[in-house]
Amino acid sequence: MSSLSYEAYLDEVTTLLTELYDLDDAGAIKLVVAAQDAEFFVPHDANEAMRNLEQAKKDAVTLYQQKQNRVQTQEKQQQRQQQRAKQKK
Repeated sequence: MSSLSYEAYLDEVTTLLTELYDLDDAGAIKLVVAAQDAEFFVPHDANEAMRNLEQAKKDAVTLYQQKQNRVQTQEKQQQRQQQRAKQKK
C-alpha cells in the first residue's frame, strides 16, 4: 500500500468526509483543521505507513463520530440547563 504525503492524506480525509457524510467542503475542512489542532494527526505525520487510503477512511469515520458525540453531549447539556431554568420558575 503506497503512502501519501501528509498534505495529500489530509486532503483525502477531507474528501472522504464530504463523500461519506452530508458535509460540505467548509464543514469537512473545519473538522480536519480542528483535528489537527487537537494533534489527532501527529502520529500520521511521524509515521508514513499510517498515511494510506484505508487509514484515511477510518480516520474520516472517527472524526465524524467524535463530532456527532460532541453535538449530542452539547444538546443534552442544553436540555439540562433548560430543565433547571424551568424548575427555578
